[in-house]
Amino acid sequence: MKLGCNEIMITSIYFDSINDFINLEMGVKRYRGNMERFHFNPIPLNEYSRRFFPNIETFHSYNKKDKTFNDGRIFKYIIWYLIDYSTYLKEKEQGNICKNIEYTQYDRIKYGNKIPQEVKSIGNNCFEGYKSLKSIKIPTTIKEIGHWCFENCSSLKTINIPTTITKIGFDCFKGCKSLKSITIDKLQFVCEERIFMNEPVLVSIKIPENLQLINKTRVEKKDINEFIIPTTINELDEFCFDTCSLLKSILLPSTISELHVRCFENCQSLKAINIPTTITKIGFDCFRDNTSLTSINIDNLQFISEERIFMNEPVLVSIKIPENLQIINGKRVEKKDVNEFTIPTTINELDEFCFDTCSSLKSIIIPSSVSKLGLCCFRQCSSLTSIIIPSSVTSFGMWCFSKCGCAKELKKNKQIPRNCF
Repeated sequence: MKLGCNEIMITSIYFDSINDFINLEMGVKRYRGNMERFHFNPIPLNEYSRRFFPNIETFHSYNKKDKTFNDGRIFKYIIWYLIDYSTYLKEKEQGNICKNIEYTQYDRIKYGNKIPQEVKSIGNNCFEGYKSLKSIKIPTTIKEIGHWCFENCSSLKTINIPTTITKIGFDCFKGCKSLKSITIDKLQFVCEERIFMNEPVLVSIKIPENLQLINKTRVEKKDINEFIIPTTINELDEFCFDTCSLLKSILLPSTISELHVRCFENCQSLKAINIPTTITKIGFDCFRDNTSLTSINIDNLQFISEERIFMNEPVLVSIKIPENLQIINGKRVEKKDVNEFTIPTTINELDEFCFDTCSSLKSIIIPSSVSKLGLCCFRQCSSLTSIIIPSSVTSFGMWCFSKCGCAKELKKNKQIPRNCF
């Protein structure tokens, strides 16, 4: 089946770089002129790539540092990166569209407590210390609530948390001494320490100290070890099981693909956990201060070094070895020199923090199957002096080579963004 010009244009929207577009037109004669058909830029552009898209009328700005062009041919901008509500209002006056709007503390003071429908997230500290706030309705357009968002709102009595919420910041309701009632559209479980809610991202909050009602029913706390994560869940949010001190073991269903930052931090009774092959991202300090964690089952174990355990494919993920870990997959932990690790060609991405603080790593060859290096991927690899990065790698995470032994040499490679260092 041959793809026509319209079909290939739709397909090429998902290309990652200008080289993908160029190779398409050079390789298949009937697709020449594909870039000229675009009236918007499907990828970020620079001075070089801009000339390949001569007919752009709507410019998409994907990242804050993306270059913009005021060449008289662009009539509208669509902004995808996070901006505050005040900036959005200014852009709106210019006829531009903003896709990711945050309501900040400054916005709240200037425009009031009612969260506008255009807003997608509530920023860190937005209502912090607002002692006269008694109730608030969070619109269903909201996806994220920032850290310390309602901290010390001492008069807050009731709040609703809609199903659209996929992230709730740390200590969001700390010091809300009057908070006695919460309405949760998709309640999952209530244990001694936390309330779990929503799907497909499982989020949780620490139970406010004087809470009495959830969904107009008296709070009934259960043993956390009775909680079975539903198969409708595909991510565990930041701090999801944080300080669940009675949690002894947990089964992660194969529907889970991401464990976010400090997901199981300070679960001091957690003795065993399984990590399925479906996991493609494990957040920083996911198992921090798990002093009782002695056994882990890993469905697709790749390598164990002195510092980290590497697992899974096609995304290679890793975790810092818990301090008291003894058993992996029913066998005693056997640590090897990380320099003996050969990254398999089945890997196409190195996850965030993948080789973070592997201080003894001296050299590594990244296979040509890899196209992406995640955030802080080789951070603080102080002994790393030799690394081979193939041309297939087109995406570099921020601080990828921060405090890395080969940083000075890598800076000579102009294809590597400066924010990698």
